[in-house]
Amino acid sequence: MSGPVALIYGDALMKHHLSDEHPLQPIRVKLAVDLIKSTGLIELAHLVPPRSATIDELHLVHSTEYVDLVRKLSDPAERRHVSASAIDAAGFASADNPISDELHEGTALVAGASLVAAESIESGAALHAFSPSGGLHHAHRDRASGFCTYNDAAIACQWLKELGHRVAYVDVDVHHGDGVEEIFQSDPEVLTISLHESGRWLFPGTGFPQDAGTGAGKGYAANLPFYPFAWDEPWLMAFDRVVPPLLRRFKPTVLVTQDGCDTHHLDPLAHLAATTRIWPRIGKAFHQLAHELCEGRWLALGGGGYAIYEVVPRAWTLLFAEMVERPDLAAEVDDPVSVEPQEEAQERVWTALRKDLTELGQVHGLDFSLPR
Repeated sequence: MSGPVALIYGDALMKHHLSDEHPLQPIRVKLAVDLIKSTGLIELAHLVPPRSATIDELHLVHSTEYVDLVRKLSDPAERRHVSASAIDAAGFASADNPISDELHEGTALVAGASLVAAESIESGAALHAFSPSGGLHHAHRDRASGFCTYNDAAIACQWLKELGHRVAYVDVDVHHGDGVEEIFQSDPEVLTISLHESGRWLFPGTGFPQDAGTGAGKGYAANLPFYPFAWDEPWLMAFDRVVPPLLRRFKPTVLVTQDGCDTHHLDPLAHLAATTRIWPRIGKAFHQLAHELCEGRWLALGGGGYAIYEVVPRAWTLLFAEMVERPDLAAEVDDPVSVEPQEEAQERVWTALRKDLTELGQVHGLDFSLPR
Protein backbone atom coordinates (compact mmCIF):
# COMPACT_ATOMS: atom_id res chain seq x y z
CA MET A 1 0.00 0.00 0.00
CA SER A 2 2.69 2.51 0.95
CA GLY A 3 5.13 2.35 -1.96
CA PRO A 4 8.56 3.98 -1.72
CA VAL A 5 9.23 6.05 1.41
CA ALA A 6 11.97 8.68 1.67
CA LEU A 7 13.64 9.92 4.85
CA ILE A 8 15.41 13.25 4.36
CA TYR A 9 18.43 13.57 6.64
CA GLY A 10 22.13 14.38 6.69
CA ASP A 11 24.55 15.50 9.38
CA ALA A 12 24.70 18.93 7.73
CA LEU A 13 21.34 19.59 9.40
CA MET A 14 23.20 19.88 12.71
CA LYS A 15 24.05 23.40 11.51
CA HIS A 16 20.52 24.42 12.51
CA HIS A 17 21.82 25.17 15.98
CA LEU A 18 20.44 28.32 17.56
CA SER A 19 22.56 28.22 20.73
CA ASP A 20 23.86 25.73 23.29
CA GLU A 21 21.17 26.79 25.78
CA HIS A 22 18.27 26.91 23.33
CA PRO A 23 15.37 24.43 23.78
CA LEU A 24 15.39 23.58 20.05
CA GLN A 25 18.40 21.31 19.64
CA PRO A 26 19.19 19.60 16.32
CA ILE A 27 20.48 16.50 18.10
CA ARG A 28 16.86 15.43 18.54
CA VAL A 29 16.59 14.88 14.79
CA LYS A 30 19.75 12.76 14.72
CA LEU A 31 18.51 10.72 17.69
CA ALA A 32 15.23 10.05 15.88
CA VAL A 33 17.01 8.93 12.73
CA ASP A 34 19.35 6.75 14.79
CA LEU A 35 16.36 5.03 16.39
CA ILE A 36 14.69 4.57 13.00
CA LYS A 37 17.89 2.90 11.85
CA SER A 38 18.30 0.69 14.93
CA THR A 39 14.74 -0.66 14.66
CA GLY A 40 15.37 -1.71 11.07
CA LEU A 41 12.72 0.64 9.70
CA ILE A 42 15.28 2.39 7.51
CA GLU A 43 15.63 -0.82 5.49
CA LEU A 44 12.08 -0.21 4.24
CA ALA A 45 12.85 3.31 2.97
CA HIS A 46 15.62 5.23 1.29
CA LEU A 47 17.72 7.88 2.99
CA VAL A 48 18.02 11.08 0.97
CA PRO A 49 20.45 13.92 1.82
CA PRO A 50 19.21 17.49 2.23
CA ARG A 51 20.27 20.55 0.28
CA SER A 52 20.01 24.25 0.98
CA ALA A 53 16.96 26.09 -0.26
CA THR A 54 17.84 28.69 -2.87
CA ILE A 55 17.09 32.36 -2.34
CA ASP A 56 14.30 32.15 -4.91
CA GLU A 57 12.78 29.22 -3.01
CA LEU A 58 12.86 31.17 0.24
CA HIS A 59 11.09 33.98 -1.61
CA LEU A 60 8.16 31.63 -2.24
CA VAL A 61 6.81 32.83 1.10
CA HIS A 62 9.34 35.27 2.59
CA SER A 63 9.90 38.85 1.50
CA THR A 64 13.12 39.82 -0.26
CA GLU A 65 13.86 42.33 2.51
CA TYR A 66 13.49 39.71 5.23
CA VAL A 67 15.75 37.13 3.56
CA ASP A 68 18.34 39.83 2.93
CA LEU A 69 18.21 40.81 6.60
CA VAL A 70 18.67 37.21 7.79
CA ARG A 71 21.70 36.86 5.53
CA LYS A 72 23.19 40.08 6.88
CA LEU A 73 22.61 39.01 10.48
CA SER A 74 24.47 35.76 9.72
CA ASP A 75 27.58 37.67 8.61
CA PRO A 76 29.54 39.23 11.52
CA ALA A 77 30.89 41.96 9.23
CA GLU A 78 27.42 42.93 7.99
CA ARG A 79 25.61 42.41 11.29
CA ARG A 80 27.03 45.53 12.93
CA HIS A 81 25.38 47.71 10.29
CA VAL A 82 21.85 46.44 10.99
CA SER A 83 19.85 48.78 13.21
CA ALA A 84 18.37 47.64 16.49
CA SER A 85 14.91 48.61 15.25
CA ALA A 86 15.28 46.40 12.18
CA ILE A 87 16.42 43.49 14.34
CA ASP A 88 13.45 43.97 16.65
CA ALA A 89 10.92 44.28 13.81
CA ALA A 90 12.19 41.04 12.27
CA GLY A 91 11.80 39.12 15.54
CA PHE A 92 15.46 38.70 16.43
CA ALA A 93 15.49 40.81 19.59
CA SER A 94 13.94 37.87 21.46
CA ALA A 95 15.89 35.08 23.11
CA ASP A 96 13.55 32.72 21.26
CA ASN A 97 15.28 33.65 18.02
CA PRO A 98 18.95 34.33 18.69
CA ILE A 99 21.33 35.59 16.02
CA SER A 100 24.25 33.39 14.99
CA ASP A 101 26.78 33.06 12.19
CA GLU A 102 24.97 30.02 10.82
CA LEU A 103 21.44 31.41 11.14
CA HIS A 104 20.76 31.65 7.41
CA GLU A 105 22.70 28.54 6.40
CA GLY A 106 21.22 26.32 9.09
CA THR A 107 17.59 27.22 8.52
CA ALA A 108 17.99 27.28 4.71
CA LEU A 109 19.14 23.66 4.99
CA VAL A 110 15.98 22.81 6.93
CA ALA A 111 13.86 24.48 4.26
CA GLY A 112 15.82 22.67 1.56
CA ALA A 113 15.34 19.31 3.28
CA SER A 114 11.58 19.80 3.26
CA LEU A 115 11.72 20.80 -0.41
CA VAL A 116 13.71 17.65 -1.18
CA ALA A 117 10.88 15.70 0.47
CA ALA A 118 8.31 17.55 -1.65
CA GLU A 119 10.39 16.96 -4.79
CA SER A 120 10.64 13.24 -4.00
CA ILE A 121 6.86 13.00 -3.88
CA GLU A 122 6.23 15.16 -6.94
CA SER A 123 8.78 13.27 -9.06
CA GLY A 124 7.35 9.91 -8.07
CA ALA A 125 10.60 8.83 -6.42
CA ALA A 126 8.64 8.45 -3.18
CA LEU A 127 5.00 8.17 -2.27
CA HIS A 128 5.58 9.30 1.32
CA ALA A 129 8.47 11.44 2.57
CA PHE A 130 9.56 12.45 6.08
CA SER A 131 11.67 15.53 6.79
CA PRO A 132 12.10 15.39 10.59
CA SER A 133 14.16 18.58 10.77
CA GLY A 134 11.27 20.52 9.23
CA GLY A 135 8.05 21.90 10.62
CA LEU A 136 9.27 25.40 11.57
CA HIS A 137 5.70 26.66 11.47
CA HIS A 138 5.88 29.93 13.44
CA ALA A 139 7.98 31.98 11.00
CA HIS A 140 5.98 34.69 9.24
CA ARG A 141 6.50 36.29 5.85
CA ASP A 142 8.84 38.95 7.22
CA ARG A 143 9.41 37.99 10.85
CA ALA A 144 11.03 35.21 12.86
CA SER A 145 9.02 33.80 15.74
CA GLY A 146 8.94 30.87 18.13
CA PHE A 147 12.38 29.41 17.25
CA CYS A 148 11.56 29.61 13.52
CA THR A 149 13.42 31.74 10.96
CA TYR A 150 12.32 30.34 7.58
CA ASN A 151 8.96 28.60 7.38
CA ASP A 152 9.87 25.39 5.58
CA ALA A 153 6.32 24.05 5.96
CA ALA A 154 4.81 27.03 4.15
CA ILE A 155 7.57 26.97 1.52
CA ALA A 156 6.86 23.32 0.74
CA CYS A 157 3.10 23.97 0.61
CA GLN A 158 3.56 26.93 -1.74
CA TRP A 159 5.96 24.97 -3.96
CA LEU A 160 3.43 22.16 -4.28
CA LYS A 161 0.59 24.62 -4.85
CA GLU A 162 2.47 26.27 -7.72
CA LEU A 163 2.69 22.87 -9.38
CA GLY A 164 -1.10 22.72 -9.37
CA HIS A 165 -1.80 20.82 -6.16
CA ARG A 166 -4.61 21.42 -3.72
CA VAL A 167 -2.64 21.29 -0.49
CA ALA A 168 -4.01 20.17 2.86
CA TYR A 169 -1.76 21.07 5.80
CA VAL A 170 -2.52 19.41 9.15
CA ASP A 171 -0.55 20.59 12.20
CA VAL A 172 -0.63 18.53 15.41
CA ASP A 173 2.14 20.39 17.25
CA VAL A 174 1.15 21.55 20.74
CA HIS A 175 1.62 25.15 19.54
CA HIS A 176 -0.73 26.75 17.01
CA GLY A 177 0.64 26.70 13.46
CA ASP A 178 0.21 30.45 13.20
CA GLY A 179 2.87 31.23 10.60
CA VAL A 180 1.58 28.76 8.03
CA GLU A 181 -2.02 29.79 8.67
CA GLU A 182 -1.24 33.48 8.28
CA ILE A 183 0.67 32.98 5.03
CA PHE A 184 -2.27 31.10 3.48
CA GLN A 185 -5.16 32.75 5.34
CA SER A 186 -6.71 34.19 2.16
CA ASP A 187 -5.86 31.26 -0.13
CA PRO A 188 -8.65 28.75 -0.94
CA GLU A 189 -6.18 26.33 -2.55
CA VAL A 190 -4.45 25.56 0.77
CA LEU A 191 -6.41 24.19 3.72
CA THR A 192 -4.73 24.61 7.11
CA ILE A 193 -5.87 22.62 10.16
CA SER A 194 -4.20 23.05 13.55
CA LEU A 195 -4.84 21.08 16.76
CA HIS A 196 -2.98 22.62 19.69
CA GLU A 197 -3.05 23.68 23.32
CA SER A 198 -5.27 26.72 23.72
CA GLY A 199 -3.64 30.07 23.15
CA ARG A 200 -5.20 31.19 26.42
CA TRP A 201 -2.34 29.34 28.13
CA LEU A 202 0.35 28.83 25.52
CA PHE A 203 2.43 30.61 22.87
CA PRO A 204 1.60 32.06 20.37
CA GLY A 205 -1.77 32.93 21.92
CA THR A 206 -3.74 32.39 18.73
CA GLY A 207 -5.76 29.69 16.95
CA PHE A 208 -9.34 29.69 18.22
CA PRO A 209 -12.35 28.01 16.55
CA GLN A 210 -13.63 31.27 15.11
CA ASP A 211 -10.32 31.84 13.29
CA ALA A 212 -11.14 30.41 9.87
CA GLY A 213 -9.27 32.44 7.25
CA THR A 214 -10.04 35.69 5.49
CA GLY A 215 -11.39 36.87 2.15
CA ALA A 216 -11.31 34.15 -0.49
CA GLY A 217 -9.72 31.88 2.11
CA LYS A 218 -12.60 32.13 4.59
CA GLY A 219 -13.40 28.62 5.74
CA TYR A 220 -10.02 27.23 4.65
CA ALA A 221 -8.39 27.47 8.08
CA ALA A 222 -9.57 25.38 11.03
CA ASN A 223 -8.39 25.56 14.62
CA LEU A 224 -9.11 23.27 17.55
CA PRO A 225 -7.60 24.30 20.90
CA PHE A 226 -7.24 21.91 23.85
CA TYR A 227 -7.53 22.70 27.53
CA PRO A 228 -4.37 22.00 29.62
CA PHE A 229 -3.94 18.36 30.66
CA ALA A 230 -5.82 16.98 27.68
CA TRP A 231 -4.67 13.37 27.39
CA ASP A 232 -4.74 10.66 24.72
CA GLU A 233 -8.45 9.84 24.73
CA PRO A 234 -9.94 13.33 24.16
CA TRP A 235 -7.09 14.32 21.85
CA LEU A 236 -7.57 11.32 19.56
CA MET A 237 -11.34 11.55 19.68
CA ALA A 238 -11.20 15.19 18.60
CA PHE A 239 -8.69 14.41 15.86
CA ASP A 240 -10.98 11.72 14.49
CA ARG A 241 -14.02 14.01 14.61
CA VAL A 242 -12.38 16.99 12.90
CA VAL A 243 -9.55 16.06 10.55
CA PRO A 244 -11.05 13.39 8.23
CA PRO A 245 -14.29 15.25 7.40
CA LEU A 246 -12.48 18.52 6.71
CA LEU A 247 -10.00 16.77 4.43
CA ARG A 248 -12.73 14.84 2.61
CA ARG A 249 -14.67 18.01 1.93
CA PHE A 250 -11.58 19.87 0.69
CA LYS A 251 -10.40 17.02 -1.59
CA PRO A 252 -6.63 17.68 -1.50
CA THR A 253 -4.19 16.23 -3.99
CA VAL A 254 -1.32 16.20 -1.47
CA LEU A 255 -1.24 15.96 2.32
CA VAL A 256 1.38 17.87 4.32
CA THR A 257 1.57 17.17 8.06
CA GLN A 258 3.47 18.95 10.81
CA ASP A 259 4.15 16.31 13.44
CA GLY A 260 5.43 18.16 16.49
CA CYS A 261 5.48 15.78 19.46
CA ASP A 262 5.41 18.37 22.24
CA THR A 263 1.89 17.25 23.20
CA HIS A 264 3.60 14.68 25.46
CA HIS A 265 3.17 14.98 29.22
CA LEU A 266 6.96 15.06 29.67
CA ASP A 267 7.45 18.05 27.37
CA PRO A 268 8.80 21.00 29.38
CA LEU A 269 7.29 23.79 27.25
CA ALA A 270 3.58 22.91 27.28
CA HIS A 271 0.80 21.53 29.45
CA LEU A 272 -0.92 18.68 27.60
CA ALA A 273 -0.81 15.12 28.94
CA ALA A 274 -0.63 12.93 25.86
CA THR A 275 1.75 9.98 25.48
CA THR A 276 3.53 8.45 22.51
CA ARG A 277 0.53 6.15 22.19
CA ILE A 278 -1.20 8.76 20.01
CA TRP A 279 1.45 8.43 17.30
CA PRO A 280 0.54 5.06 15.79
CA ARG A 281 -3.04 6.32 15.54
CA ILE A 282 -1.99 9.65 14.01
CA GLY A 283 0.37 7.99 11.56
CA LYS A 284 -2.16 5.38 10.49
CA ALA A 285 -4.86 8.02 9.99
CA PHE A 286 -2.60 10.25 7.87
CA HIS A 287 -1.47 7.23 5.86
CA GLN A 288 -5.01 6.09 5.12
CA LEU A 289 -6.24 9.61 4.31
CA ALA A 290 -3.32 10.21 1.95
CA HIS A 291 -4.24 7.07 0.01
CA GLU A 292 -7.96 7.78 0.10
CA LEU A 293 -7.69 11.39 -1.08
CA CYS A 294 -4.22 12.09 -2.52
CA GLU A 295 -3.17 8.92 -4.37
CA GLY A 296 -0.83 8.33 -1.43
CA ARG A 297 1.06 11.65 -1.60
CA TRP A 298 2.06 12.45 2.00
CA LEU A 299 4.78 14.84 3.12
CA ALA A 300 5.46 14.58 6.86
CA LEU A 301 7.51 17.19 8.72
CA GLY A 302 8.93 17.22 12.24
CA GLY A 303 8.17 20.19 14.46
CA GLY A 304 8.28 20.84 18.18
CA GLY A 305 9.43 18.41 20.83
CA TYR A 306 11.60 19.46 23.75
CA ALA A 307 11.86 16.24 25.74
CA ILE A 308 14.78 15.65 23.43
CA TYR A 309 15.93 12.27 24.69
CA GLU A 310 12.84 10.90 26.43
CA VAL A 311 10.17 11.49 23.78
CA VAL A 312 11.17 12.89 20.37
CA PRO A 313 13.05 9.87 18.95
CA ARG A 314 10.30 7.47 20.02
CA ALA A 315 7.38 9.57 18.76
CA TRP A 316 8.89 10.11 15.31
CA THR A 317 9.97 6.47 15.04
CA LEU A 318 6.39 5.41 15.73
CA LEU A 319 5.18 7.83 13.04
CA PHE A 320 7.73 6.57 10.55
CA ALA A 321 6.79 2.96 11.31
CA GLU A 322 3.28 3.77 10.09
CA MET A 323 4.68 5.38 6.93
CA VAL A 324 6.43 2.12 6.00
CA GLU A 325 3.59 -0.02 7.38
CA ARG A 326 5.66 -1.88 9.92
CA PRO A 327 4.37 -0.69 13.30
CA ASP A 328 5.50 -4.00 14.80
CA LEU A 329 9.14 -2.97 14.43
CA ALA A 330 8.59 0.08 16.65
CA ALA A 331 6.07 -1.29 19.14
CA GLU A 332 8.61 -1.67 21.93
CA VAL A 333 9.52 2.05 21.93
CA ASP A 334 5.92 3.14 22.65
CA ASP A 335 4.76 4.27 26.09
CA PRO A 336 3.23 1.25 27.84
CA VAL A 337 0.13 3.09 29.07
CA SER A 338 -1.69 6.37 28.69
CA VAL A 339 -1.55 9.00 31.45
CA GLU A 340 -4.80 10.44 32.77
CA PRO A 341 -5.13 13.59 34.90
CA GLN A 342 -7.29 13.81 38.01
CA GLU A 343 -11.07 13.72 37.59
CA GLU A 344 -11.49 17.46 38.06
CA ALA A 345 -9.02 18.17 35.26
CA GLN A 346 -10.68 15.55 33.06
CA GLU A 347 -14.04 17.28 33.45
CA ARG A 348 -12.53 20.64 32.49
CA VAL A 349 -10.92 19.12 29.40
CA TRP A 350 -14.15 17.45 28.21
CA THR A 351 -16.30 20.52 28.92
CA ALA A 352 -13.99 22.85 27.00
CA LEU A 353 -13.60 20.36 24.14
CA ARG A 354 -17.35 19.92 23.66
CA LYS A 355 -17.80 23.69 23.56
CA ASP A 356 -14.97 24.24 21.08
CA LEU A 357 -16.06 21.38 18.82
CA THR A 358 -19.58 22.83 18.72
CA GLU A 359 -18.24 26.27 17.82
CA LEU A 360 -15.86 24.83 15.23
CA GLY A 361 -18.71 22.90 13.66
CA GLN A 362 -20.85 26.02 13.45
CA VAL A 363 -18.02 27.95 11.80
CA HIS A 364 -17.38 25.24 9.19
CA GLY A 365 -20.90 23.91 8.69
CA LEU A 366 -20.10 20.38 9.87
CA ASP A 367 -21.12 18.34 12.89
CA PHE A 368 -18.04 17.75 15.06
CA SER A 369 -19.94 17.11 18.28
CA LEU A 370 -18.85 14.24 20.50
CA PRO A 371 -21.20 11.34 21.21
CA ARG A 372 -22.72 11.56 24.67
